[in-house]
Amino acid sequence: MLKTRIITALVLLAILLPIMYLGNFWAFSAVVVAFFAAAIWECQRLFKKPGPFLMSAIWTVFFGYLLFHLNSFSTPLLFALCVAFWVLRLTPLLAKGLPGFGFSNGLLSTLYGISIFGCFIAIAVLFQRSPLYLLSVMVIVWVADVGAYFAGKAFGKHKLAPTISPGKSWEGAIGGWLAVLVLAGLSTLVPQLQDTFAAQLFARKGWMIAVALLSVISAASVVGDLFESMLKRRAGMKDSSNLLPGHGGVLDRIDALIPVLPLAVLLDLWR
Repeated sequence: MLKTRIITALVLLAILLPIMYLGNFWAFSAVVVAFFAAAIWECQRLFKKPGPFLMSAIWTVFFGYLLFHLNSFSTPLLFALCVAFWVLRLTPLLAKGLPGFGFSNGLLSTLYGISIFGCFIAIAVLFQRSPLYLLSVMVIVWVADVGAYFAGKAFGKHKLAPTISPGKSWEGAIGGWLAVLVLAGLSTLVPQLQDTFAAQLFARKGWMIAVALLSVISAASVVGDLFESMLKRRAGMKDSSNLLPGHGGVLDRIDALIPVLPLAVLLDLWR
């Protein structure tokens, strides 16, 4: 399993890193469309929607069209809606629990689908800002996840959400949050990293506001992870799919990014 996981990761890096480095929006868009198609197909399966291939094709055609017409519609409105969905509907379900596979499930699948849609549009918007800027936002989420893993292994005693993800602990979440703040603080000291998301946040908003906003982002990444875990538990699935051998599905890799990236774009627009 570890060997398969490493091979898959190396293949993905071999595809993504050259595209990120060259900054070619067309090549980047082709990869983004492919990953979006996979993610929205997995979403349809998690909600047990009929005709997942057809529905994912419709979503993908619409996504592909808007991706190449980013300047013709209001992306801030889309991102604001995504953040509102998470604050008002999706996050509260972590305490209330998911509805059954009925009418409410259909509405919920639409909200989550729009959230995934907004996440991938945010990827394109951040990439246009610069590939480094996009990567710097993703790194915040990855650091929160890695920090939570090691802190949880070392100190984890109090379960964060035992019925959703028994392996997660409050100590792990706090460790991930501290890792994010340390990394963000260090980025302000490196000249080559001054155009990254965290460094810009500190420069524009000051330390107190930047720490508060990074804390919100860290918490949002945990919420995204837990929400997808809850969907998988309800659907009786270990992974969202087997598209990425050793890693599960696309949603398993980007679940924490879904609530974070639209929020990051809104914060970047807040000058």
